[in-house]
Formats: sequence, structure tokens, C-alpha cells
Amino acid sequence: MSMAASRLLSDPPPRMVVMGVTGSGKTTVGEALADAIGATYVDGDRLHPEANIAKMSAGISLDDDDRWPWLAKVGETLRQQPAPVIVGCSALKRAYRDFIIEQAGAPVLFIYLDGSRDLVSTRMHERTGHFMPTSLLDSQFATLEVPGKDENAIAVPINAPLDRIVADITAKLGERAS
Repeated sequence: MSMAASRLLSDPPPRMVVMGVTGSGKTTVGEALADAIGATYVDGDRLHPEANIAKMSAGISLDDDDRWPWLAKVGETLRQQPAPVIVGCSALKRAYRDFIIEQAGAPVLFIYLDGSRDLVSTRMHERTGHFMPTSLLDSQFATLEVPGKDENAIAVPINAPLDRIVADITAKLGERAS
């Protein structure tokens, strides 16, 4: 094991959000990353109020009034869970990410899962049992504000197998720790 990897496993960032549009792999990547670095993973979809899930299930995009209470729960979860903790959350706009940080009361590292609309659409068509319909993908991409260089964020391409994506993330985390 390299020095960077051993440091990473013993000292991962305390609060992280795996972010991106629906279908980008937040849950799959978040769970695998949590296993790799010894963190707890919390699926942000489970933090949505029932009204939000019903709205999205019906093919209706959420508006900001729908999102703020959910984003507050995401930040609250980051604040209350023992570190290290990872929450999967779309966090599509910078204002949402800033609000999550405010609610967490501490720095949060955002891990942006970067993929093309075509790739994400293909993945969404292949998954089963999720409430979010493919019809909302365009609204997700329209809302997305890619994290800026001045944000505490890393971007990882998702056009690779899961183990490679997790390895890319852990390598970037290791680089940040050194």
C-alpha cells in the first residue's frame, strides 16, 4: 500500500457529498467509496420528504421551495453523523452547496460525478426500482452548476468501471491530504 493510500484510509475528509445529476451513480459510488475509506454512507434520497418523492415520481421537477427542507436535512446529517460521513445528494447549484455547508456547520468536500447526458440516460434506462423518471434528466442538466475551482470540490469522470471511479476519487483525496 502506498503512503498516500495509508494516509487516506486513516484520515479521510470528515464530511463529503457525492453529487451529480440523477443517474450519475451517487448511491453506487458513494457506497463503494465509503467501503473503501471506512466512512458511513447516507443516501440523500432517503432524506427527501414524501411530497418530494411523490412529485418526482409523477415526473414533476422539484423547485427551490421543495429543495430547501431536503438540503437542510442533508446538512444536518453531515453535522450529526460521526465522521467520516458521505451523503449522496444532487447538490446541483452552488447556492445549494453553500447552504449544505452552512447547515453542516463545517467544511464539506463535494465529489462531483461528471458524465455526459447520453451516458447518464443509458444508465437510467438500465436501472430499476428508482422513483426518478428519465424524463427529468434534462431539467437536472439544465439546473446543474458544475462546481467552480474556488469550491471545495473534486470532479471525477464516470465513464469507467466502478472500481476505477473509486480509485480515481481515492487518488484525488490522497493528493489533497499530502
